[in-house]
Amino acid sequence: MSVNAGRGVLALLGSGETSPTMVTLHRELVAHLGGDADAVILETPYGFQVNRDDISHRARDYFRRSVGLTTVVAPDTDTDGVSGGVRADSEVGRVRDQVRRAQWVFSGPGSPSYALGRWHSLRLGEILRERVGRGYGVTVMASAAACTVGVAALPVYEVYKAGHPPVWLTGLDLLGALGLPVAVIPHYDNTEGGTHDTRFCYLGEPRLAALEYELPDESAVLGIDEHTAVIVDLDTSTVRVWGRGVMTIRRRGVSVPVPGGATLTLEQLRGLVAGKGSGTVPLARCPADDGTANRTTTAGTGGAATLQEAVAAAEARFDAAQEARDAATMAEVAMELESVIAAWSADMEEDQGGEWARTVLHGLIRRLARAAARGLTEPERTLERILDPLLGLRARLRADGAYDVADEVREALAAGGVRLRDTAEGSEWRWEQETEDPDTAFRPPA
Repeated sequence: MSVNAGRGVLALLGSGETSPTMVTLHRELVAHLGGDADAVILETPYGFQVNRDDISHRARDYFRRSVGLTTVVAPDTDTDGVSGGVRADSEVGRVRDQVRRAQWVFSGPGSPSYALGRWHSLRLGEILRERVGRGYGVTVMASAAACTVGVAALPVYEVYKAGHPPVWLTGLDLLGALGLPVAVIPHYDNTEGGTHDTRFCYLGEPRLAALEYELPDESAVLGIDEHTAVIVDLDTSTVRVWGRGVMTIRRRGVSVPVPGGATLTLEQLRGLVAGKGSGTVPLARCPADDGTANRTTTAGTGGAATLQEAVAAAEARFDAAQEARDAATMAEVAMELESVIAAWSADMEEDQGGEWARTVLHGLIRRLARAAARGLTEPERTLERILDPLLGLRARLRADGAYDVADEVREALAAGGVRLRDTAEGSEWRWEQETEDPDTAFRPPA
């Protein structure tokens, strides 16, 4: 499905909006806009954060470097007089005009409830609905911004962070013009909780099960997995799922997953929302609470590794290289991981593991330094060839009662950095600099 700049595209992203996993998608979305397209980043969802300028800077840098798109930031503005020293009345008018005219509009992470409040008061919601209704340009709504586009919206911060009772907010209903009365939930397959359920944008199953029955009868939940996008071509009335995961339509506890790479018509999607089955699209049905929806990456639909996957792969490769005493590969892995972390540094979402990844990288570097300090191949391999006959000689000395001479052998080895431990089975040895733990790493004779 190609992008038609004249008619318009609405793209909803589950997460990773400014990560390496989404570069290919963004390039596709801007490919037909032309070289001098007006491109606007709406900072509203994170406009309340003290580091909003840094987030905006990283986003602009990401789109410039990765996509070749020059963007401007439409600031979050106040309606009570002044915003950053700029008169609000003129600033609000300028932002509205920017969003109305821009060929490409993007908004991402932050607080859905804050964004809704600001966009309602600034009447930007009306302008966004107008863009979708008349099929103008490319509109990209990701993470928190994606939460706002449905008939109902989830106040994620308040429920997950502050313990407020789960409740729906009135959404922008951008999808209403398309006949899709849905509540959009990004981060649908989130697993950050580890020991507790953080699926469904940190709601978990019990809270989502309760909330979905508060939606209008004709409505459903539209879930978008992380590093996954739902692309609506407003010209051809087709919907494509792009990325690593699935789009899920959930009604009253029953889910229909639409896998990455699948394309369906708007009419088919309307049927899923209305609970009329999967139409002509061969889709598997599954219980909503089992978490087993098809999340297999489809070739060519955005299968780049997440930061967590890249770090895990780097650790495994480093371990194998250390086991093989391959110093060059160990250093190469550390350098490659540093490059991966740098590539993810533009990610607007600040909870994607950057600090954790740097901690892992530092650990790999320390391990490499310790290995270099003691030598990866020497003196251990030389010791192995020398120690076996020496330990055999010492065993014979002890068996013959020549304990003084056997002790001299022990002391000579100790002076060279080899520690012995006598057991019932024989003498075990350890290179003294190999570990700081005195009770590990002893080796029996060959």
